[in-house]
Amino acid sequence: MNSTALAGRRVVVTRPAGQAAHMAALIRAAGGEALLFPALEIFDTAESPQLRALIEHLETFDLAIFISANAVSKALALVRARRDWPPALRVATVGRGSERELQRHGFAAVIAPGERFDSEGLLELPELQQLAGKRVVIFRGAGGRELLGDTLTARGAAVEYAECYRRGRPNADPAPLLARCARRELDAITVTSSEGLANLHAMLGEAGRQCLQGTPLFAPHERIAAAARALGVRTVVLTGPGDAGLVAGLAGFFAKV
Repeated sequence: MNSTALAGRRVVVTRPAGQAAHMAALIRAAGGEALLFPALEIFDTAESPQLRALIEHLETFDLAIFISANAVSKALALVRARRDWPPALRVATVGRGSERELQRHGFAAVIAPGERFDSEGLLELPELQQLAGKRVVIFRGAGGRELLGDTLTARGAAVEYAECYRRGRPNADPAPLLARCARRELDAITVTSSEGLANLHAMLGEAGRQCLQGTPLFAPHERIAAAARALGVRTVVLTGPGDAGLVAGLAGFFAKV
């Protein structure tokens, strides 16, 4: 991608605070302006007796699945405060970002999809087909989709969830973003989760919903794109996965307009 692909374009980045730097850097490298407005906040959870017991008996599991990069960082911090990771316990994850985070923490062999980066993509892999009689732990935030656990249970696995963080709506002032919108200074909004989109919709309030609906929105997954359409967003662009996919989608879209 060349350094002028997004020249003059002002792009809202809604990733959580502390997790937006990489995307912002890609946008700037393509000539654009990154406007940081976190629509999701990641909070630590209290370490419950159930979670402590699970960590203490990690070696009894055959597979550990991490739902996100947040799950990797939060779970491993909790685990390594108490013990070493069991050498025989295999790890798996759903996305490129969480795969890189596991590798950064020293895991060389990570089971992860090569194309579709979600629970469905992970469930298609050969390593997750024959799990009858196996024990699986899923590290995730509080709540979330049950598809992965339910499917593995149907395949005969014994599944336990380890909730190691929670998501929430940031207490942020939308006034600066709304002021830019009123001056028609927003060219695109990027959203990386359905929950973040719902938070953004609520944070902007009635005054900002027309702006949200009229600004092209870029999403890396069809679930998010469908949620945006349901909110009345008129231009929704489905991109490739991860930060690179989003920025490539932005560049491709603005090359045509």
